[in-house]
Amino acid sequence: MAHLFEPLKLRDVTLKNRIAVSPMCEYSSQDGFANDWHMVHLGSRAVGGAGLILTEATAVEPEGRISPDDLGIWKDDHVEKLAQIAAFVKSQGSILGMQFAHAGRKASTYSPWKGTGYIPEGQGGWTPLGPSPIPFDDKAPTPKELSEKDIVRIVENFRKAAVRALKAGLEVLEIHGAHGYLIHEFLSPISNRRGDGYGGPFENRTRFLKEVIGSIRQVWPESKPLLVRLSVTDWVEPEGWTPDQSMELAKGLTKLGVDLIDCSSGGLIPGVKIPVGPGYQTPLAEQLKKEAGIATGAVGFITSSAQADHIVRSGQADMVFIARELLRDPYFPLHAARELGKDITWPAQYERAKK
Repeated sequence: MAHLFEPLKLRDVTLKNRIAVSPMCEYSSQDGFANDWHMVHLGSRAVGGAGLILTEATAVEPEGRISPDDLGIWKDDHVEKLAQIAAFVKSQGSILGMQFAHAGRKASTYSPWKGTGYIPEGQGGWTPLGPSPIPFDDKAPTPKELSEKDIVRIVENFRKAAVRALKAGLEVLEIHGAHGYLIHEFLSPISNRRGDGYGGPFENRTRFLKEVIGSIRQVWPESKPLLVRLSVTDWVEPEGWTPDQSMELAKGLTKLGVDLIDCSSGGLIPGVKIPVGPGYQTPLAEQLKKEAGIATGAVGFITSSAQADHIVRSGQADMVFIARELLRDPYFPLHAARELGKDITWPAQYERAKK
């Protein structure tokens, strides 16, 4: 049985262990550019020993940012700094990946320490976009309903983003299809009330995601992995997106070129009762892995080495995606290896502190 520090091969990319740095918004960009903060933030997790390091949700167009301070990859000028970060991460034996995102109707919000709610147009904000003109909550603006022409444009922007990511030296891509952002909004019948070929039946609601996958795979090499993050459930049954629908979707994704599903949940609408607790989403990853026959990643309140190792050893998921614990401790993988009795390579500069 695999364990937390056993390498994981996805296509021609080998992760040195099963620990991934989950995408975490840093709200530290200007005009989408990465900067020294991102170098230190992502680079320190590479020094800390994580196998895969994913950037925060990275917008494929300006209107797709959650906040004006989000990372972006909608223009060629974004590539240079990202390439520097990717090179440093690789020099530490880790792999840098990028999460492609479009915030949809949840766009144009303040960064957490700058305010709350949505930024009005004229004050640095913009009109959010969505599959249907349904606001996120009673305080949110009504999103502009995307036309089919708009959808074609966004799908093409995902493709262009993949070209730029390849130039920057990234080796893994993840499509953000969770947490109530645009792709998730298309998937769920709660937020998608369209009457055309992108709404209504399951096949129509999943069409946008499948077109995004296809556009990326046109330019993303066969040798490099493609992941999808899903909210496996809206926690609103039977009206919302459900685990059964996730299973049906997942069964077809491998044929489209998806290698692993990063299993999260919720985020589509406010006020939903979610059974939050240690590893509370891990059963979703286990169910998807066993029933859909696709590799999965577990995420959510994974905070200890024993817990993370158990998830992999028991076959619940192929890897773990860790967020807040890696904010608290960038060197969690090094400490976890010591706690689990695994001898892994430390950076030469830190070797004297290993024992």
